[in-house]
Amino acid sequence: MYRFLLTPRWWGINVFAVLAIPFCIFMGSWQLSRFEDRVDTHQQQEDRSARAKTAAARPLERLLPVDKVTSGRQASARGRYDTGHQLLVPARTLKDKQGERQGFYVLNLLRTDGGKALPVVRGWLPGDAGTKADTAKVPAPPKGEVTVTGALQASENQGTDGVQAGGGLAPGQLGMISAASLVNIVPYEVHDAWITLTDTQAPLRAVPPAAAEGSGLDLKAFQNLGYTGEWFVFAGFVVFMWFRLFRRDTEAAKDAALGIAVGAEAEGEGQGLGQGQGQDQGQGSGVAAGPGEDGLGRDEGSGEGQGEAARAGKV
Repeated sequence: MYRFLLTPRWWGINVFAVLAIPFCIFMGSWQLSRFEDRVDTHQQQEDRSARAKTAAARPLERLLPVDKVTSGRQASARGRYDTGHQLLVPARTLKDKQGERQGFYVLNLLRTDGGKALPVVRGWLPGDAGTKADTAKVPAPPKGEVTVTGALQASENQGTDGVQAGGGLAPGQLGMISAASLVNIVPYEVHDAWITLTDTQAPLRAVPPAAAEGSGLDLKAFQNLGYTGEWFVFAGFVVFMWFRLFRRDTEAAKDAALGIAVGAEAEGEGQGLGQGQGQDQGQGSGVAAGPGEDGLGRDEGSGEGQGEAARAGKV
């Protein structure tokens, strides 16, 4: 009954199932581990951020380059503000007790003793960076040599929230805080990092540090969780289709063993049988004699029949 499993067709089905099911389980497990890693990294980043708020600031040079470990750490740097290149970063949102409000960052470059300048976000103001009434509220940066302390941040990119990488900004505005976007604005080198001040001048408000890229529970993390479910569903579908094909061919083998014809073959045999019976009936009706006829088709009342009866009487 199960000899069909040795056919080339079923050899192909079995090989495919044996290879596909472990592969789907492996890929689902891998995606699940990626999601768990992101959850652990997110928790570690939150713990580091909580410790960084109370930890003592460290010199900027000791924390560079910025990575997942140093992002959000308190860094300190000493230098002078470049008052001739104050920049506004428009369309930035800040959450407070009133909800999310639209505003802009105030950014100045700190010329350090090391030669490179450090972008410093001095704070956030509500309003429009293109309106004179709102920009007039920006306080002037401190003069002379100062020491700044704030949360270290990695350079922004096109995928960072609030970044305007399409251009079309007015002079004095910056769409993305990065060394690459500042290279054509200032005539000196810039660190590939920036800090957001903890203590700000009124009416500026401190900008909270953002989590390091790839360390939060973002959309990519939940995509990994979704892919996990998809791979396990694929494995279950392969098992389901194998059993469905196996059951169908098993039932067909049982019917063949019992001599049960199926489909069009059985229907064709029924039609042939009916036609044979009809032909037999037609031939029998053609040979039978009608009323008043003998077996040779002659009429009993004809002259030939009467003559034969007369001769029989004479004898």
